[in-house]
Amino acid sequence: MKLNERHLMQLAAVLDAGGVSEGAAMLGMTQSAVSRSLSMLEARVGAPLFVKGRRPLQATPLGAQLAVHGRAIVTASRRATDAVRGHLKGSSGLVRVGGVPFFMDALISQMIAQFHREEPEITVQQSYGNLPDLVSALDARLIDIGIVPIGSAHPGPAYEFIEILPGRNVVACRTGHPLLRLPQAQANDLAGYPWIAPLPGSPLMTDLQMILLSIGISELNIRYAGGSLMSVVNFLADSDALAVLPFSVVFALRQDNRVTTLPFAIPQPDRSLGILRRLDGPRAPAAERFVQHVIAVFDVLKHTIQRHENAVTWS
Repeated sequence: MKLNERHLMQLAAVLDAGGVSEGAAMLGMTQSAVSRSLSMLEARVGAPLFVKGRRPLQATPLGAQLAVHGRAIVTASRRATDAVRGHLKGSSGLVRVGGVPFFMDALISQMIAQFHREEPEITVQQSYGNLPDLVSALDARLIDIGIVPIGSAHPGPAYEFIEILPGRNVVACRTGHPLLRLPQAQANDLAGYPWIAPLPGSPLMTDLQMILLSIGISELNIRYAGGSLMSVVNFLADSDALAVLPFSVVFALRQDNRVTTLPFAIPQPDRSLGILRRLDGPRAPAAERFVQHVIAVFDVLKHTIQRHENAVTWS
């Protein structure tokens, strides 16, 4: 037996309002239309829904049970309406963002938390990947936006790239590293310590090779590779190892006072961190809000990072 959901909603409204005319007014319907609906529902279930002769209306046990389901339908309908309104306004919904691991962990995850405080009804789903992975995910509609460093390897005219931070790499080490006590570190000084290799596929691997060529070191003593940002920081903080990291990542970790920047000038990459997304297809309003939030936060952050960088004396 299938019951008409609208009849159950009208039954609940009539019982909650205390009468057919009151319930009809609540629903914006005529009394006669609601009366017909209730008569049809009684005929459908084959049993009375109201106790005869009672005013205000009193439901039979079956009528009361069906009214519970009617109220659930009303509640679900209202929530669905609110969900649609929130989606159209961008105040609710799902944002799927993918990005390169170190930037996501050091910078973007905090921005997601700030965004959630401002937009508590929006859910952010985060994933990791390098540029080829993120392009594939965008093409497959698995993510809405990617946050990735891009230089000459732009994926093409089908994509929009919004720069949010210029590229800048540094040599990172633990606070209190012996090299920090030297008046001016030299290339051979760096070669005397173990190094951490970037994640496979990371553009930092290419940057590390460029550094080797520029300072005349043929080979580094790699003692750790493939770790997450937290594991790299832990390794740096408890050893004399060195690593090439984005300056913004080291800047984001400054309050922990475990790792710092070695003031040694290295070749800089010709790329920038930015937001990557496809130009075609619909864009969720919630995702647009998140994009604007990230742009606004980075607009403030990049000036703060620049002031901090200018305070470092590079050898």
